[in-house]
Amino acid sequence: MDRTYRVMVIDDEESARNLMKAAFDWESLGMEVVGEAASGIEAINTIDEIKPDIAFVDISMPFMDGIEFTKLATERYPNLIIIIMTAIDQFEYARKCVSLPVFDYMLKPVVRTEVTEVLERAGNKLAGMDDFWEAIADKDGATEGDNPTESIKKYVKENFTDPKLNLAFIAQNFGFSASYLSRKFKADTGKNFVEYLTDIRMTKAIGFARSGYKMYQTASAVGIPDPNYFGRCFKKYTGKKYSEYGL
Repeated sequence: MDRTYRVMVIDDEESARNLMKAAFDWESLGMEVVGEAASGIEAINTIDEIKPDIAFVDISMPFMDGIEFTKLATERYPNLIIIIMTAIDQFEYARKCVSLPVFDYMLKPVVRTEVTEVLERAGNKLAGMDDFWEAIADKDGATEGDNPTESIKKYVKENFTDPKLNLAFIAQNFGFSASYLSRKFKADTGKNFVEYLTDIRMTKAIGFARSGYKMYQTASAVGIPDPNYFGRCFKKYTGKKYSEYGL
């Protein structure tokens, strides 16, 4: 069955993200931009919610660059189509990705016709993979085995400081697909995995804020080392800026 493919843009330059969102007729390509991130860390922390089929990834970003993000993302999402974006003076650096399953490389500033051609090829590849992955979903749901939820909750409480911790990481370590584990975790706990992890991290962060920790110290201590992304998470969770919380 035809579906709209989901695109994520990961770039620390807001202008570059806005250009990618506005420059293409996504609907005619059978795609939509469903999310963006300003760093690799932010992308790793939100990718479970966004569930992209295609990710445009800038090679040079703070806290976690495009190469490190690509390594993590392709380990956990082997069918995610990654398109690396790089300036010409970073091209040799980008060649470090050649051993990774990168779909294509695009030079910045991007050329619309070239990106459109790459997106058309990506769409064709995704269409060919869809039947294979419904098959996988049926297989995953056929046998539940023992209930892993309590073990997963314990693992998260003990390892929430790891910035690489997300649903895909847990699923890989416990032997489930991310989609199946997501459904089961929500059914067993009433919360999705991201909500559960965020509750733990932000509860700890509130304690650090009340103790006078600097925001960058707290961000690192709770597994979100990008302080800008941490600040947005904290405000969304508490309704206050980190600097206001201890006042």
